[in-house]
Amino acid sequence: MNFEDLEIWKRSVKLSIAIYKETLNLKDYGFKDQITRSSLSIPSNIAEGMLRDSVKETQHFLSYSKASCAELQTQIIIGKEVGFLKEGFCLSSYQECKELIQMISSFSKKLN
Repeated sequence: MNFEDLEIWKRSVKLSIAIYKETLNLKDYGFKDQITRSSLSIPSNIAEGMLRDSVKETQHFLSYSKASCAELQTQIIIGKEVGFLKEGFCLSSYQECKELIQMISSFSKKLN
């Protein structure tokens, strides 16, 4: 299966792009670097996992992807609270992370 055909990959790419655009003019480069890296890690680990040679390895990378979603959720909360990110953006991005975590979990279980 091609990772580019996966809905979880497509949605996580869109989320990462949204994070990059939302933080484009952010002056706190440490926060900006951290939040963009965690968002980029989600689709990257899905793609890498899909090209692994075993189901176990694929599931391992899907697990990394879920963990990156949780990391991103934490950064979204902090970004909102310190005023770096708009509330509406935070609500939709946080919800997208929740849905991606569920979708990745379901997909990983389905691989068995």
